[in-house]
Amino acid sequence: MKGNAFAASMIAIALGTGALQAADRSMQPIPSDPVETSSGRVAGTALASGVKAYLGVPFAAPPTGDLRWAPPKPSHWTGIFNADRKGPACIQVLRPHDINHYFGEEATGEDCLSLNLWTNAKAGEKRPVVVFLYGGGFTIGSSGMANYDGEAMAKAGAVFVNFNYRVGALGFLAHPELTKEQGGASGNYGLMDQTLALQWVRDNIAKFGGDPDKVVIMGQSAGAGSVAAQVLAPAARGLFRAAVMSSGCNLRGAKPTLADAEKIGLAFQEKMGAKSLSEMRAMAADRILATQSESQLGLSVSGVRINGPIVDGRVLPQQAADAVAGGNYARVPMIASFNEDDMAFGFEALTGARTVADYQAGAQKLFGADAAAFLKLYPAKTDADVRSAARRAAQDANLAASARACAVDTAAQGVNVFIDEYARRHPYIPGVKLADQDTATVGAYHTADIPYWFGTQDAYNSIRPTRQWTEWDRTLSKQMMEALLALANTGSPDTPAMPWKAWSAKNDTLVWFGDKVETVKLNVAGQTWLAAHKPAASAQPPRLSRPRD
Repeated sequence: MKGNAFAASMIAIALGTGALQAADRSMQPIPSDPVETSSGRVAGTALASGVKAYLGVPFAAPPTGDLRWAPPKPSHWTGIFNADRKGPACIQVLRPHDINHYFGEEATGEDCLSLNLWTNAKAGEKRPVVVFLYGGGFTIGSSGMANYDGEAMAKAGAVFVNFNYRVGALGFLAHPELTKEQGGASGNYGLMDQTLALQWVRDNIAKFGGDPDKVVIMGQSAGAGSVAAQVLAPAARGLFRAAVMSSGCNLRGAKPTLADAEKIGLAFQEKMGAKSLSEMRAMAADRILATQSESQLGLSVSGVRINGPIVDGRVLPQQAADAVAGGNYARVPMIASFNEDDMAFGFEALTGARTVADYQAGAQKLFGADAAAFLKLYPAKTDADVRSAARRAAQDANLAASARACAVDTAAQGVNVFIDEYARRHPYIPGVKLADQDTATVGAYHTADIPYWFGTQDAYNSIRPTRQWTEWDRTLSKQMMEALLALANTGSPDTPAMPWKAWSAKNDTLVWFGDKVETVKLNVAGQTWLAAHKPAASAQPPRLSRPRD
């Protein structure tokens, strides 16, 4: 019976996959269209669920020609823009077809500054709004990925928006000639794209049934770093009422300065063999892409590393810690989220251990004479204990610590920060193969929480069957989605189904999303010790090459 049931489930998943791949991609008119926006009139497409989708809407003029490496300009058009398909991703390397985050081919190009919007509301309804910023290490990422779609969120009562922003060298290159041209600052073009998209949402979301005063911005990984940048950016003040940072919340880390970034820009120009800025602007985008380093998607391209956001004196006037200490940031409620098996920078010697002996050897490698003290705080008595002890230590030194730091640093200024840890392992089909994951052992990996926040779990079966979602997975997703809606509506993710209180010195806890939902205490003793005992630099291997989006 079990074998027959499994076979039947595989047939059902395969039929669903085929239906998705063969779906009607023609435009289905919405009777109330066109919608008059600040850019022009736009007509969307009606989905079978009844949700209205407005896909690929340009929020900025194409950043090409003299607008390559320039602040974005608002878009304008005459006539009616048919928003029935997603726009191209901003220039980046393409994805292998056998990885976890492959949902079909996407076009790429420099004319990429578009947004997608899903709504089940009428103009003036004032629904809560969720805006998502993708991650990808600031060199890859796309709003077109199916796990970032907003149909389920719209059905749940939100107006959902995501958008593209420039990445890599095209998004973050600083250069002395650009600084001179642009009045004393350069770089951070991707962040300016994000702010302009948020301004478009502020100006137009009411036309789609959203409330401009109930906008939550959310990002994961580099998207979380982008959200943090918007929290710090003066130009983004008043464009959102709450912020969610998944993997992770960092309001302490120092960023390169404009002077640092300009040196990288000059090195980039030299590697390209260009004599001037005008020559760089005339070169084909694939030449630029081939010049920057890339270590994701199975690649190892040795080029000039573009570091992402910088303190440029314009978009980001101050280092994050200084801005927070001086109260120079958006004091909005925040969710600081991380995953149980998230990035484990510097702790791979422990997280790769399978036996107690390996774990103890890893501790000795990382902490030397202090290994005994570490093992007392994070003991592993049996081989079965090793995995959980190693993961706990890795997160207490990294994203769990930064989540708590966000709460500690902002609490004195009256900012409510809500902390969570996502720990639910996806229910993989036994034996399924993914090039960038060992599905037999992978835990709550980096980005694993996203399909639960947005109700996009079925996207992971759209190309090939990979998961057997259970009733609990659907229930957990529903509760997490309701928390986002509550945050947008009230400024707090606390709901009857999932109580969630803000961090405080008296409530030093997080909400744990696993095989159940519960409130647990943060490991302050372990975090404090690890902060004072950094792993030996020589023990830190190169960063992982799997996607960070």
